[in-house]
Amino acid sequence: MTDSTDSTEGVSSTDSTEPAERFSPLHQQHVDAGASFTDFAGWQMPVRYSSDLAEHHAVRTAAGLFDLSHMGEIVVIGPESADALDYAFAGKISAVAIGQAKYSLLLGREGGIIDDLVVYRTGADRFIVVANASNRESVATELVERTAPFECEVFDESDDIALIAIQGPKSFEILSQVPGVAAAGLADLKYYWSTSGQFEGHEILVARTGYTGEDGFEIYIAPDAAPALWRAIAETGAGSGLVPAGLASRDTLRLEAGMPLYGHELGLTTFPVQAGLGRVVNLKKEGDFVGRSAVETGPVDGARVLVGLRADGKRAGRADYPVRDAHGVQVGVVTSGALSPTLGYPVAMAYVDPAVQELGTELFLDVRGTSVQASVTALPFYTRKAN
Repeated sequence: MTDSTDSTEGVSSTDSTEPAERFSPLHQQHVDAGASFTDFAGWQMPVRYSSDLAEHHAVRTAAGLFDLSHMGEIVVIGPESADALDYAFAGKISAVAIGQAKYSLLLGREGGIIDDLVVYRTGADRFIVVANASNRESVATELVERTAPFECEVFDESDDIALIAIQGPKSFEILSQVPGVAAAGLADLKYYWSTSGQFEGHEILVARTGYTGEDGFEIYIAPDAAPALWRAIAETGAGSGLVPAGLASRDTLRLEAGMPLYGHELGLTTFPVQAGLGRVVNLKKEGDFVGRSAVETGPVDGARVLVGLRADGKRAGRADYPVRDAHGVQVGVVTSGALSPTLGYPVAMAYVDPAVQELGTELFLDVRGTSVQASVTALPFYTRKAN
């Protein structure tokens, strides 16, 4: 889960009806580092600092430092908060242990996906829901409505939280040496678990999660303390190959790891099973949840399903490029694609007709009028080596 990098370049306007640009609490750090920016769900966020390839390779071989402060953080607290979130989400949130995190889906009543998100349980009756930036308001609104019958409260604390991620094989080595960071049990922290800590007297939440296919950590901290933490991590990791990394490299990293992107692989017209996320929906949990009856019925017969595609050469399929069969008939559409920096060949995710979803099926990408042969392959394209 993360927010989509499908935003277009911002258009300047003096029209007072246009929403004001938003800036991360780390904006000056990005400017000082020479970042290029893009409009992203109303935020000015760094798309790159040096080159997309250099930042991508740094994350795969050493570490990258990401600003994710545009993400939404919504707190749900109260004696019935676990039951409320079981009703609100597709997964069984009440089964999440204190300190654990869970990837889940917020479904619409018709079975489509409003957002994919991560839920942290930080106390017996306290949860933090981390939503994609573009969906923050819709998620908060839905949670207020869905939890209303339960004894709990919902607070959108997004503006009071900054989020910094360090991703890559050297992320633990670097983070454990950052002056001022004290987090209990960091070395033993398992994937999709979190622990509380401090940085120079400021409370932090450290989670071992990520969206790159590598080991890494996400650190939640007050906005006014975030610049000092960013500088401390950057300075500590500089000798180990850590670099600041922008949204462009984040997108190619998650694509190689086969991770879906909201607005590309996921959306309101997509059922979880079509996106390969049927396992995220817990139909065995007791009681009703929003979207249950719709996902039990399932999508219409013949609905397209998500597959991975591998091509030869250097020409990559991009979002919205047609996918055709050997007869030239369109049988799908690319949702994300790139020339994989790690693997050296083009990869893509695409929704295709069920008849052509089998592994090894030969298909053709329409790359701006040129037919590029590709084959259906298993996701993810890249898996990190176990330590």
